[in-house]
Amino acid sequence: MKIIIAIALAFIVAVGTDSGFDELPIDKVQVIGSHNSYKRAIDTALFRIFKAKNPQAAMGLEYSHIPLDGQLDLGLRNLEIDVYADEKGGKYAHPKGLEWEAASHPPAYDPNGEMNAPGFKVFHVQDLDFRSNCLTFADCLRQLKAWSDKHPDHYPIYITMNAKDQEIKAPGFTIPEKFTSAVFDRLDKELLDYLGRNYLITPDDIRGTYPTLADAVLNGHWPTMKEAKGKFFFILDESGEHRTAYIQGHPSLKGRVLFTDSPDGTPEAAFMIINDPKKEQDRIRAMVAKGYMVRTRADADTREARENDRSGFTAACSSGAQIITTDYYYKSTFFPSDYSVSFEGGTYVRRMP
Repeated sequence: MKIIIAIALAFIVAVGTDSGFDELPIDKVQVIGSHNSYKRAIDTALFRIFKAKNPQAAMGLEYSHIPLDGQLDLGLRNLEIDVYADEKGGKYAHPKGLEWEAASHPPAYDPNGEMNAPGFKVFHVQDLDFRSNCLTFADCLRQLKAWSDKHPDHYPIYITMNAKDQEIKAPGFTIPEKFTSAVFDRLDKELLDYLGRNYLITPDDIRGTYPTLADAVLNGHWPTMKEAKGKFFFILDESGEHRTAYIQGHPSLKGRVLFTDSPDGTPEAAFMIINDPKKEQDRIRAMVAKGYMVRTRADADTREARENDRSGFTAACSSGAQIITTDYYYKSTFFPSDYSVSFEGGTYVRRMP
């Protein structure tokens, strides 16, 4: 009997099945997720050109991810999706990088013409790091919905999002559309259209009858893991003008779909992005103690993986941050390294230590 139980437990760990956390509030559970979760590798010839011009920057982009559903199957419960606005469609349909590496006959890009349709597009850096496991935000959402429908009892999944519109000050690069409050309205609509309100926990759900979202959070008004089963939280990982534009007309995020990275003391405070768990260990612990949800990073720009340095992950775990991101739930396939990230027993969800 003991052998059968051991085999069953091993199988549960292997397939990433959720169990054992039902009655815990979500802020008392720690999860591991991926950074730039959609990203595929830069084409070999293009990467060689880029590396010759900027070796340091190229090293930081030398990673890729398996498809979103594969990451969720593994047990990751946080993903990151970057979006570029493309109101008319076609703005990013012909990345300049394909022209720069034309002599090497790069792999086909967007054979179904998805990039020509209006709507938000998903990739890392315009014209350079443009390969993605879901070219459009709509397709990313369809993939998430399909996976959720197959696993309706999954524990909550946190999706952090960057609104990308930074210009690259070099000849030949596409100039992105700027994110405004109206553009964010379209982003919310696309989320509702392609994923659906029933799959979401929004700021309105957490705020409830409290006067502000922050009041609700500081009073522990988070759902339990059981109450949040089958649901997604979306968090806007932006500050400054982008955050202001998203909040504009929506005090305390009333009527909005995404949470924001808003500081303690503001009505919208609920989730916080604090990326350096070593330098900001005390701040993370203080925010978690107050009741906020915090996302931090175990590694960045391939540095830790190249050096087999797990100190960032150790700091992230001990900080109490509920969400920890990595590029290395698997070891790198681009350079020799034993670096990978998981909790004890190869799991990606655990009780808060």
